[in-house]
Amino acid sequence: MRLLIGIAWLWAFFGLGTALTGALGLPLPGSVAGMLLLWVALETKAIRLEWLERGAQSLLGVLGLLFVPAGVGLAQYAGAGPLWIAVLATVLLGALATLAVTGHVTQRWLS
Repeated sequence: MRLLIGIAWLWAFFGLGTALTGALGLPLPGSVAGMLLLWVALETKAIRLEWLERGAQSLLGVLGLLFVPAGVGLAQYAGAGPLWIAVLATVLLGALATLAVTGHVTQRWLS
């Protein structure tokens, strides 16, 4: 029963986040908004971690299976040639930009 309650809480916050972003027209995925709302609820002690723990643990146990559709999608486009070069360049430049900005902010913050 605790498993179902935990998953129901997670789905409720997902639905709340999706409804909120849709109603307000926010440029944010509903799942991200839901997780932010869940974080606020946990921090303010409106929701107890014990209510979610069992459901979250069961979902983490099958997390690998949830990535199978993404892996199949990548395999489907494996022969896309020039597209992969653009994707790889974008990922590489994004990672380097993130590292540069993070390093800069950290240095300024620590000095």
